[in-house]
Amino acid sequence: VSYMVGKDRIIFATKEDHETPSSAELVADDPDDPYEEQGLILPNGDINWNCPCLGGMASGPCGEQFKSAFSCFHYSTEEIKGSDCVDQFRAMQECMQKYPDLYPQEDENEEKEKSSKDLEATPLEASAAKEEKGSS
Repeated sequence: VSYMVGKDRIIFATKEDHETPSSAELVADDPDDPYEEQGLILPNGDINWNCPCLGGMASGPCGEQFKSAFSCFHYSTEEIKGSDCVDQFRAMQECMQKYPDLYPQEDENEEKEKSSKDLEATPLEASAAKEEKGSS
């Protein structure tokens, strides 16, 4: 299943699609694409939504929320830049939480698990080092 969004084609892959070898052909970048070489901010100060540096965030299921939040931040004139954009960023985050496969987030629980695994590994390494010293 695929559909077009602007110049991008959104394709939904099934488990079966992933199990068959890819027949995708890489297409060279269009040297005439006026957005390709511009960077994130265009010469007129507008945001270049086609910039590869955005990693596709401007398209996808939360693209509109991302554009709203990023635009708000970019054009913010508050003393603490972006402090007037809390609602837009909250909406973007809520959207992204609905698509954890597309927008993986570091979960606090994962962080705790990682640090406890690191702690578990340390005593084993320490005792192994003592055994080596003791046997020589």
